[in-house]
Amino acid sequence: MKVRADCAPCLLRRVLFQARLAGNGTEFSAMDAALKAYAAGFSPDACSAELATDVHTAAYAAMGTADPYRAMKEEADREAARYVPAAADFIDSSDDRFAAAVRVSIVGNIMDFGSGIAIDSPDRFGEMFQSLLDQGVGSDQTPELEKAVRTSGTVLYAFDNCGEDEFDRLLIREMRADGKRVLGIVRGAPILNDVAREDALRIGLDRDMDGILDTGGFCIGFSERLMPPELRREMASAGVMIAKGMANYESLSEMELPLPVAHLLRAKCVPVASSLDVPVGTNVVRMAHL
Repeated sequence: MKVRADCAPCLLRRVLFQARLAGNGTEFSAMDAALKAYAAGFSPDACSAELATDVHTAAYAAMGTADPYRAMKEEADREAARYVPAAADFIDSSDDRFAAAVRVSIVGNIMDFGSGIAIDSPDRFGEMFQSLLDQGVGSDQTPELEKAVRTSGTVLYAFDNCGEDEFDRLLIREMRADGKRVLGIVRGAPILNDVAREDALRIGLDRDMDGILDTGGFCIGFSERLMPPELRREMASAGVMIAKGMANYESLSEMELPLPVAHLLRAKCVPVASSLDVPVGTNVVRMAHL
């Protein structure tokens, strides 16, 4: 996805949020570094995810911390885990377990802290859980996704946020129960509140998958420059990739890929919603690269 004018305040708001999380008095220096990086790369031809990576690279260096979101990520996983039994009951009581598990996995995408377009604290998730589940999927290509999964031996699953991953594992279990080999893809380094390898291992996600790959380094979504050879090999041979969240959508939508990708997300901002041709706040299952 190309950068839009609306991306600027969202991105800079997050920089300030994470600098305050760092708690070391670097708000001004982080914002100064972010503004300079944004100005240097701001162009209607720039990929929004690549520009965000450049901005956060500069901001993290100015903050002098590798993972300002660590405590918040742990809290998000704890909060989400409280609602996993209700989510599992929803799947168990459904006539279509796969579609129900897809719907559950999207519910967690609201855990997107610091952007001002979702929630800024894990403790707000509980008040929204049932209404998000009841909302359902507004732009829905779940049948096409289910067909792609059914005909695949290997499914790649690209994670997004901590907390959200607790619901992702329910969808992964459904696919593995159907005999699919599922490989998770996490961030190659801690960035925002996204799932990095250490986060996946902390909550035992590795026990629900056949292996874990990573994106190769510090990046918003995916970076073609950083993508490890093992990830490229698996992408070339897998039947489908499920990509959670807006960052994965923003980056992967700019790439030529060797497999179909199912984007599962909540369109939380105007640029992403406009790109997908849906209203802001819509839960989306969208197939691409078919």
